[in-house]
Formats: sequence, structure tokens, C-alpha cells
Amino acid sequence: MNNPPRKRKKSLSAQSTDKITSSNSEKDTFDPEHPATATITVTSVEVPELTEDEQRDRLHLERKVERAFFEAGKALAELRNRRLYRSTHKTFEEYCRDRFSYTHRNVNYLIAASLIVDNIKMGTNSSQNEKADEMGTNSSQILPTSEVQVRPLAKLEPEQQQEAWQAAVKEAGGKIPSGRIVKDVVQRIMERTKVPNTYRVGEVCQILAKDNPDLRGKGGCWCIVTHVGEFSCTLKTWDGELTVGVQHLKSFDYLPDECQQMQMICDRITRLRESENLEEAAKAVLKYLGEVKRPYLTDVEKKLLSVIEQEYWVAD
Repeated sequence: MNNPPRKRKKSLSAQSTDKITSSNSEKDTFDPEHPATATITVTSVEVPELTEDEQRDRLHLERKVERAFFEAGKALAELRNRRLYRSTHKTFEEYCRDRFSYTHRNVNYLIAASLIVDNIKMGTNSSQNEKADEMGTNSSQILPTSEVQVRPLAKLEPEQQQEAWQAAVKEAGGKIPSGRIVKDVVQRIMERTKVPNTYRVGEVCQILAKDNPDLRGKGGCWCIVTHVGEFSCTLKTWDGELTVGVQHLKSFDYLPDECQQMQMICDRITRLRESENLEEAAKAVLKYLGEVKRPYLTDVEKKLLSVIEQEYWVAD
């Protein structure tokens, strides 16, 4: 009876043995009793350099990211100015909230920021003769890349905005400055240019928005000074109270009797504003009265105000 054939053992050459030994010796080793003696093998990977096309694409995409807030502000301003929202929404605020989930303040910040960037570009280009690219920048021009960097500049005059941005870039070592750096520079400029507060309690003034997002919708409205600070005033307007810097106020120079008359009108409007269920038509009349630029009401305006007071039971 023939014995079954034996399985042949695979022979290993000396060269193969050396390879296995070498391979095993390169594996990571770890001795639980001596962790300090652990060895880890790290394989290096060569990262290829970017081609010229890739470099160009990277720069183009980076510029798009940097300009996102600027383009958004410009687009929002055009949507608002041309009333392109009117087919679906009654107000621009409702449209922005539904379409972009932007609050009223977010929208104002973006629009104001785009105006400030345009101003910075204008000031920078006027002092440089280099050829600008399609985005209005050149090799030595540093522009904001976020709305946060621009926001502090809204407190300054256009000429001061350009000065402040250039100072912030210099302070950042020729790079894009952070919002904190810009804010510090703006604060120093404001401290340098502050003027004493000459307003007095009871004085009637006009609010000057001056691209300040927080004052949007209040530009041109009259207000009554209720508190005088060192460089700011607390004001009472037709729809509430707020505190603004003196650079955002302009006195109507009314006589004392005229100021008293405006105070009485303001009190009547305030009582109505506190009424519940005030209809939009009534609010529109009150807003109109809050923007008159004279210390009295016409006969028609008096009648309108009286009718609304009688309707909501707040007549004297």
C-alpha cells in the first residue's frame, strides 16, 4: 500500500529570510513593562508642489471667500434699493429674514460694511498707481476680509475710515488686521478727535445716521435730549430711547418754548406707542410725525393725532 505523499515544506532562501527579518525589525514594538523603549515607525509622504494652474485657482477661490461679505452687502443694497422683494414680501426686513435668515441688524451691518470697503478701496487706489485686478486689489493693497474687521470703522467719517484702516494694516505688520486691532485704532482716533458735549437736557436735535448700522431708519428723525454724557447723549424719540455719540447729533436750535412744544408732542406719541394692538396705519402716522423738521404740527397733523388718541382712549 502506497503511503500518501508528504506535503513538501516550502523552502526559504537566505535572501527571503533576510527580507522577513528586515521587515519584522521595521515593525513598531511596544513593551508594556518598559513603555519608554517603544519604537514607532513613521512613513514620510512626499507632498507634490502646486502647479501654476493650481496656484492660480487657489488664489481665485481665496479671493471669493474674502469678498463674500462684501458681495453680500452690495447685493442686499441693490435688492433693497430696487425693491426686488416686493413680489413676495411687503417689507425688506421680512424678505431678508425669510430668504436668508438675516436679522435687521445683520443686513444693516453687511450693507454698511460694503460701503466702507468701497471707501477704503477708493482711498487706497488714489495713493497707489499700480494696476488693479478685476476685484479692485493689487499686490500692495490690503482689504478687509470680514465684516467684523469693518464694523468699528462705521463710527468714523469717510476720510477717517481710510486713515484708520491703513494704520491698522501697518500695526498688523502689513497683513490683514484683526477686528480687535481695527477697534483699538478707531478708539485712539475717536479719543484724539473728540469734542466737548455742548448739548443740554430738553434740547431738540436731529439724528445723523452717517452709515452707522445701529441708527438705520432713524436718520433725520427728531429727538429730545434726556441725559448728557461726556461724549454722548441719551435721547427720546418717537419710538423709544437710545444713546448716541455727539457726532450723530445736530441741534435744531429751537427756542425754549418750541422745545417745550416738541416735548408735549413726544409725550403724546409715547402714550400711543404704549397702547396695545396699535394698527399699522396708526404706526405709520406716528412715524411720520417723528420725522417732521419743525417745532409744531399742522392743523391736519393735529387732527390725525387727535383721532388716533380717541380711537385708543389715550386723549388728555
